[in-house]
Amino acid sequence: MSDNIVIIGAVAVGPKAGCRFKRLRQDGNVTLIDQDEIISYGGCGIPYFVSGDVSDESELRSTSFHMVRDETFFQDDKGLTALPGTKALKINRENKTVQVREKDGNEKDLPYDKLVIGVGTKPRELNIPGTSLKKVFRVGNMHDAIQIQQMVTAGQVEKAVVIGAGFIGLEMAEALADMWQIDTTVVEYCDQIMPGFVSKSFSTMAQRTMEEEGVKFYLGESVEAIDGDDAVQSVKTNQRTLDADMVILAVGVAPNTDIAREAGLEIAPGGFIKVNDKMQTSDPDIYAGGDCIEIENLITGKPGFFPLGSLANRQGRVIGTNMAGGNATFKGAVGSFVVKTFDMALAGAGLSIETARKGGFDAISVQVSQFDRAHFYPDKEIIYLELVVDQKTRRVLGIQGFGGVGSGMFARINAVAAILQYEPTVDAVSNLELAYSPPFASAMDVVNALGNATENYLDGSYVPMEQDEFETNWNNPNDNDCFFLDCRAYADASVFEKKYPEIWKSIPHNELLNRLDEVPKDKKLVLVCNTGVRSYEAQVNLKAKGFDNTVSVGAGVASLKQFGIDFDLEKKDN
Repeated sequence: MSDNIVIIGAVAVGPKAGCRFKRLRQDGNVTLIDQDEIISYGGCGIPYFVSGDVSDESELRSTSFHMVRDETFFQDDKGLTALPGTKALKINRENKTVQVREKDGNEKDLPYDKLVIGVGTKPRELNIPGTSLKKVFRVGNMHDAIQIQQMVTAGQVEKAVVIGAGFIGLEMAEALADMWQIDTTVVEYCDQIMPGFVSKSFSTMAQRTMEEEGVKFYLGESVEAIDGDDAVQSVKTNQRTLDADMVILAVGVAPNTDIAREAGLEIAPGGFIKVNDKMQTSDPDIYAGGDCIEIENLITGKPGFFPLGSLANRQGRVIGTNMAGGNATFKGAVGSFVVKTFDMALAGAGLSIETARKGGFDAISVQVSQFDRAHFYPDKEIIYLELVVDQKTRRVLGIQGFGGVGSGMFARINAVAAILQYEPTVDAVSNLELAYSPPFASAMDVVNALGNATENYLDGSYVPMEQDEFETNWNNPNDNDCFFLDCRAYADASVFEKKYPEIWKSIPHNELLNRLDEVPKDKKLVLVCNTGVRSYEAQVNLKAKGFDNTVSVGAGVASLKQFGIDFDLEKKDN
């Protein structure tokens, strides 16, 4: 007897589950329903459609071989019945039916043997006046994207305000400012962009990159109202009023789980559907996946929420396999991510230093910078990595990175992300085996260097200083009783010594042991070089000679420049 499979939701997890089932069970009947007319699209590509990088919305709905995934495609190519424009109204678990309303308003019951819920999320709303004005968008589906894209291509937008500096907020800000040269401002309630995902240092680097491209940021501000007569004209925060003829609300998402709740399925405190590792809900004949479910955070062991299309597709395959009689599992996620910020990118996996400490870990973080290829290879660029570690157990909790979109930074994040679920300790990162050839990596890869630096920190031989602390000391050297020792070995290094002789000394690290009499013993020594390697060597040598009050700028002058410190030329006199 053929199984009837009904799937509610036809964007990511639903189509994947249905297609996987049909590959394994040709005799089964699969009905795919969605209340929207546009189905099976790459929602994560919406900002790139708005920007013009993706020239037509149909490309987000197409296969790699250029077939649009509409109802005809699913019927002819996959053997599924797709019913776009059909809304699921109620699940009757006793009778195993789903009540739906079709395009023409007709209501009927669809019988199922197995049911899949993949209804995703909806954008969170701000409880402020003006959110219903024209030209206020949520970017929750393709219809929003098409409207926005039509307005910007018609030249109807001069000033845009994006509320929220998470993934969607940053991607939409780039889309508007880059291709269309729209005056774009981002307002964020927290004191940094990508709050909870990366450290303040890396968020500042990414923010500065976007500011250089014309995007303005107001952090630590709350939006109080969106003003206008019929359409938006301005945005009022607790500190200022911003002119705007378009507003993008990007303040997070909430799960679309009403139909599951009404059916009596178990719902987590955050409103998400609870599932086991086979993707079954509290009713074993009903599966759920995608953005509407809660899964385990494999770092903390606690419930987590990871709204990513990549996870939804993997979950869909697991669901399809199990509905066909298989035994596939989905254990959870470590939360890998990457977000493009013009020519640079911010990426990570696992916990940031902030979330690790909030989660109860005795966490520290260490940063390094290094070329992504061999130092002698002509085509190379510096990338920045940060490792988050529990210092009691030495367990690696997360990794974050910042680097050019064409660099190898993203590959390094993926390498560590792949082992995080196995609770690796720092030595596993120090000795992680990575493919090596000069055009692709260094013999001692930056990932290994990151592990080594963290081991040195935990063992007490390395005392680092991060960018914000350097900035405080640089702006107020007398207040902090510090002295800067430049360990770089090039002709112009002495320019700082000439300009700031009271607080700066230039001694190449290979000359340091023979010039110790020039190093003050009664000051806090701030050691600098370009990427932190030579300053660390200097720190080790100085400690052996009795200099215990030293700190090394771990990611070096390169990171200070990315951080936005006006370090090379001018400094305020104090």
